[in-house]
Amino acid sequence: MQKFLIIQTAFIGDVVLATCLIEKLHKYFPGSQIDFMVRAGNESLLVGHPLLHRVFVWEKKKNKMRNLLKLLFDIRKMKYDKVINVQRFAATGVLTAFSGAKETIGFDKNPFSWLFNRKIRHVVSDGKITLHEIERDLELIKDFTDGSIVKPVLYPSPHDFSYVQQFKKGNYLTIAPASIWFTKQYPQEKWIKFIRKAPSSYHIYLLGATSDRPLAEEIRKASFPAQVTNLCGKLTFLQSAALMKDASMNYVNDSAPMHFASAMNAPVTAVYCSTIPAFGFGPLSEKSFIVGIKECLDCRPCGLHGFKACPLGHFRCAYSIGDEQLLETCP
Repeated sequence: MQKFLIIQTAFIGDVVLATCLIEKLHKYFPGSQIDFMVRAGNESLLVGHPLLHRVFVWEKKKNKMRNLLKLLFDIRKMKYDKVINVQRFAATGVLTAFSGAKETIGFDKNPFSWLFNRKIRHVVSDGKITLHEIERDLELIKDFTDGSIVKPVLYPSPHDFSYVQQFKKGNYLTIAPASIWFTKQYPQEKWIKFIRKAPSSYHIYLLGATSDRPLAEEIRKASFPAQVTNLCGKLTFLQSAALMKDASMNYVNDSAPMHFASAMNAPVTAVYCSTIPAFGFGPLSEKSFIVGIKECLDCRPCGLHGFKACPLGHFRCAYSIGDEQLLETCP
């Protein structure tokens, strides 16, 4: 039996996209053991995952290196055939290189890639080559699978679907209004204007973390409180994904909820402010739309991940998006 470990200790959305590797490995090696490593806080994405044997959790906020060393000892005991590192940072490079696996695989941008058995060129966008993140991830295992594209998948439990059934009464939309990065977040007042113009036949659910709840509550109160429910902090990741699956449309920023929609093949409208789909993080659902400014701005994109504030102070890439652009994708 082949034993694989996938390492992805970045943000929530990155973990979701890396699940394409689980799907591809299971397709080619159905009797294999597939394990996964995430940073603490992201493990709930993989709870009850039917294709995973074990999930390693790295606690990075306290005793970071001591916890990493403990993980290294645990991983070495597993005697993996292949360790596949999706991350490009030194700590996971050390973990990979000294994992004791028969084969270690990762991207060339990892500082310790020179110690890997095989390193793969990591391309974001160089003007000539543009790859989606899942294509980049799948390149890591292409040599012993094939070049076909397999999409990411999340597996909410029957309990998750049962719990959110209470919200699935009639037609509804979901909006995930927040983002870690300010310049990737469609402005609060723009969400309010959109909700006020959205068809009254839809109920609207606001999704996000507990930290997003104050923003969502301001949006709810300023729009149509009776038509809008603030669910931020009230659903798990997988419950949010289960709710998104049957929505008439899900409105998101260039952030993790977009990838939830992709992993559930749920309809999605992704609003891009400072970033662009060419970076490789666009929606993958069969029914998906991309909304962004129609004019060209010399300052856009201003960065791969965004900033805490618009570097030039005007944030035109967000404020110049028309309300009608979002309304056009509303069924």
